[in-house]
Parts: sequence; structure tokens; C-alpha cells
Amino acid sequence: MLTETSNVAFRAQLIIAEQRQLYDYWAAIAGGRNMPSRDDISPAHFPLLLPYISLLERADSRLKVRLAGTRLRDIYEREITGLFLDDIDWGEKKTYWDAVYEHVTKTLRPAQGVIRGPRVDKDHLVQFWLRLPLSHEGKPASMILCYDTFVSAQAVPHSIDLMDAQLEEPVKPALRV
Repeated sequence: MLTETSNVAFRAQLIIAEQRQLYDYWAAIAGGRNMPSRDDISPAHFPLLLPYISLLERADSRLKVRLAGTRLRDIYEREITGLFLDDIDWGEKKTYWDAVYEHVTKTLRPAQGVIRGPRVDKDHLVQFWLRLPLSHEGKPASMILCYDTFVSAQAVPHSIDLMDAQLEEPVKPALRV
């Protein structure tokens, strides 16, 4: 269960206001549980975020994009709904993203971070991301609610450290790029 201290500490790391909005919603509907259920989520509570939202579902040992917002289609230059994550061309970022998703599904805790070049040929962008575990059909972290926003790397203030990952627990060095 998330303690009030860990909740406040994690929230304080969220740079983008929309990340805080979604995290606050997620924490509120969890209602003292480790995570809310997929059935608790209502997109009507965050309509302006929908273009940046995706929903991942565990299918055996793989994660499948069950739903992807329209802004993600722009970034990935194709529809990614229905794809498995390992079908997406992450380039050198594959290990990074594998570690992020493993962290969320194993620890049952949210993760957030900032990364430059979210995928192949997108080094001109900086991605601010948030991953929130959801239970589904009684299985913890069998789904992940994702929020991703992208800005030009030139627009990111130099005061923002592009550390690449901010997990609720200490980051493995392999997550640093």
C-alpha cells in the first residue's frame, strides 16, 4: 500500500501538471489499496489527457497496447493500438523501457521519468512519462495506465535534469542513459 509519505514524495517528482492530475486521480480512486482496478478508471475524469493516454495489458509475458491516444500515433507514425511493446522500434531505448515496465509490474508501484529521444529518429523530442499500475480481474499490475507528453528538446529548460527515469524506489544504473 502506498504510504502518505511515499505518495507525496512521488508526486513531488512529477514535472508536468497533467502528470500530477492523472496521478492524483489514480491515487484517489485507489482508495487505500496499492492500486485501483481497471474498472475504477473513467476517462470522463480526464478528457483533455486522452490524446496522451495509453493502456497496456499483460498478455502472458508480454505487454500489449490495448488503447493508445491520437498523439501517440503522431509520435510512433502509425497506430500502435493492438501492438505488443516488443513490436515497436525502440532502438537503443529498448532496454530502458523493458526495465521501466518490469519495475512497475514487479514492484506494483508507479514510475515516472523524462527521456530524450523516446524512439528511433525522435531525438529532437523529450518525453515526460508516467506509468500507473492497475489491477484487472483480481490480478495486480496486469494493466498499466500510461501518460506521455512530448516537447521539443530545445524547449526544455536547462534546469530540468534529463535523468531518464524516476522510479519510486532507487533506480538501477542500467536505467540511466
